[in-house]
Amino acid sequence: MQPLASLPADVRRRIEIVLCDIDDTLTTNGRLLAASYSALEKLQQAGLIVLPITGRPAGWCDHIARMWPVDGVVGENGAFYFRYDQAGKRMLRVYWQSAAQRAADRRRLAELEARILSAVPASRVASDQRYREADLAIDYCEDVEPLPAAQVERIVALFEEAGACAKVSSIHVNGWFGDYDKLAMTRRMLEEQFGLRSERIRDRALFVGDSPNDAPMFSYFPNSVGVANVRAFADQLAAEPAYVTRAAGAHGFAELADALLSVR
Repeated sequence: MQPLASLPADVRRRIEIVLCDIDDTLTTNGRLLAASYSALEKLQQAGLIVLPITGRPAGWCDHIARMWPVDGVVGENGAFYFRYDQAGKRMLRVYWQSAAQRAADRRRLAELEARILSAVPASRVASDQRYREADLAIDYCEDVEPLPAAQVERIVALFEEAGACAKVSSIHVNGWFGDYDKLAMTRRMLEEQFGLRSERIRDRALFVGDSPNDAPMFSYFPNSVGVANVRAFADQLAAEPAYVTRAAGAHGFAELADALLSVR
């Protein structure tokens, strides 16, 4: 991981799309700070497409797409994308799976939830689970005392034994049934909503994140950035970001925004 300062000015100038994780990338200690929210607004006002790519639930993403200075959002690790039409006062919701499939998967996840909580009793269902449509989020350090790595790995193993995908974020282990992830739905949204093909996406987009569930994005985008706290997951990343900020969390995101805006 190279320092963000080494990202060439001509590359920064080419960036048209900023894709960003939320937890511990836009936030610090669970709070969305003025620095990062203002950075989102400045990037959008400068004409960049701004899209949060998050594991957070559909209920939160409806609010984000509707009220934040962003151009849409990918949620639940790629289960859907939402985009709000300000002029038409209409929310576009596009899901990877059909409504019937999501309902069937939720029944399977409910059974898996009981199994995980029994096997790892110090874990909890995430407090935002009631707002989810496609996945199960198990809290390992957001509203519970941080679990040892072995217990986090046990949660992942239980998901995978049941045939589910499992990804570790900075706060949750998310599990779901389906062949999607953050990257797959991000590419689909950029093509369907913005008419952007893979070649242009890779050349003109930048992704910033902080944890293992961001690895597909780090791997795909040459211009990938980790906020400084990504270093805490160095031994768990299947792919590392190309660059890293000096500051952590929200202030790291603001640092990145400044670096992009300074050459425009």
